[in-house]
Amino acid sequence: MVKLDIISDPICPWCYIGKTQLDAALDQRPDHPFVIEWHPFQLNPDMPREGMDARAYYEARFGSKEATIAAFKPVIEKAALIGLSIDYDAMTRIPNTLDAHRLIHWAGIEGKQDAAAMALFSAYFAEGRDIGASEVLADIADSLGMDAAVITKLLASDADTDDIRTRDAQFREMGVSSVPTFIVAAQHAVPGAQDTALWLRVMDEIIEKQAD
Repeated sequence: MVKLDIISDPICPWCYIGKTQLDAALDQRPDHPFVIEWHPFQLNPDMPREGMDARAYYEARFGSKEATIAAFKPVIEKAALIGLSIDYDAMTRIPNTLDAHRLIHWAGIEGKQDAAAMALFSAYFAEGRDIGASEVLADIADSLGMDAAVITKLLASDADTDDIRTRDAQFREMGVSSVPTFIVAAQHAVPGAQDTALWLRVMDEIIEKQAD
């Protein structure tokens, strides 16, 4: 088997798109060699823990409503091409994603990391839910078969907070500056939301080498 590390943030639309395109390739290669692990990278590490109003954030970032719409256009168009719904109008808050990354980490302990990451993407981009809110994260955990009461208690503590921040910092020190970034076999970095065809080629090359 081959390790595929995914460095991502649950509020990154290209991470959602990139993983969906990877999943399409994995579905076409049920004997694929990858073992997937998700890793934290906060796009907004200085975001207040309570998050902030989305309109204020986007207008500060892009300068105007018109510029914001223009920035969203390629994301929405690409998402539509692969069957994803991204509803920016429903996103009223930009969350701090530290707790969402903690949930992904805890889900990994239960073998549900991939499901947790995708559930967070869907909750944020398709449903406009505030994935920085403890009650939303606990509900997502419950939907995955995790113990929501335990997750609520963990979120109220500082459990694994330092670990998430340290891992995030380590990837930045390694030169990761944008997400998604995929790392194949701890050697080859594949940045950006790559098309399904590329992942099929990568997997076929790995499978061919393993057969030699």
